[in-house]
Amino acid sequence: MTTETLAKTPLHALHLELGARMVPFAGYDMPVQYPLGVMKEHLHTRDAAGLFDVSHMGQILLRGENAARALETLVPVDIIDLPVGVQRYAMFTDAQGGILDDLMVANLGDDTLYLVVNAACKDQDLAHLQKHIGEQCQIECLFEERALLALQGPKAVDVLARLAPEVSKMTFMQVARVRLLGSECIVSRSGYTGEDGFEISVAVDQAEALARSLLAEVEVEAIGLGARDSLRLEAGLCLYGHDMSSATTPIEASLLWAISKVRRADGERAGNFPGAERVFEQQQKGVARKRVGLLPQERVPVREGAEIVDADGTVIGQVCSGGFGPTLGAPVAMGYVNASHVAIDSDVWAVVRGKRVAMKVAKTPFVPQRYYRG
Repeated sequence: MTTETLAKTPLHALHLELGARMVPFAGYDMPVQYPLGVMKEHLHTRDAAGLFDVSHMGQILLRGENAARALETLVPVDIIDLPVGVQRYAMFTDAQGGILDDLMVANLGDDTLYLVVNAACKDQDLAHLQKHIGEQCQIECLFEERALLALQGPKAVDVLARLAPEVSKMTFMQVARVRLLGSECIVSRSGYTGEDGFEISVAVDQAEALARSLLAEVEVEAIGLGARDSLRLEAGLCLYGHDMSSATTPIEASLLWAISKVRRADGERAGNFPGAERVFEQQQKGVARKRVGLLPQERVPVREGAEIVDADGTVIGQVCSGGFGPTLGAPVAMGYVNASHVAIDSDVWAVVRGKRVAMKVAKTPFVPQRYYRG
């Protein structure tokens, strides 16, 4: 796609004004970094607060008394009992148990669910919802109406509380309607960095004013996609299309924790989602391969696509995400390996430009998560 054909977020002009280097991402012209640079942007987010434009993501409302029950038929997650003012991580699965997309689901009350889906999948997700549950609830697409900002880092709460003091009382994964600069926003205390922080849905015509107001605070810097990726990788968080896809199930992706207990094989509302039979079989019998954390033992970044081999040189897997972890001060990666090598501290090797790089299977997150749980 050319720059002319790429979509632009409501903050596009602001990114250019701030000196961002723009790149194509999920069909949008997006900032990969600002003059500060990826390394400093990453560390600033860990130390203070970073502002991310994530308006390329898709926002959808489901309305109606049957909305929760209907959505639950498409995800292996408890939506029916999701409390008002709380959001939950979920996945759309297909008939084989493969992951079509991952998403956030929030209960706004008044029989209204708020969904945030990935940019590259948002059109197919909308079509998926309309096809399968469109007759059971009202589906409202907000793609052109709402922007999405993420304010992340240990100082994020101090910054946002200056505009709305009530956000300081929110805890991780809580969501509320909050007025910011006179505009009604949907604010969740969550994010994609492993840090405390907030995601803020705001009307398109109010987005730039809010972004400028937040950036005017001394703690806040604009952060691009480069640091967003290294932050989420250190936090052990999956990126759809890389660490999971329709070719991987939640069990293979090490996401059993995200399947609500009441929806598992022995749960009260087991099944009733696409691919449940295969997912349950894997839950009970295990899988041939699984996503693991990987720590290269040399200062050599191991990138996505690199083959993973055992001591004999036999291919046992592939890296799905990798790069340098600025907070850790060392390379980090995630990959899929054969079940025989998933134990923590297992020795494996990545093949990088024809040479073997020693790695150890490691726990994730690589950097402790600092979500505010009260």
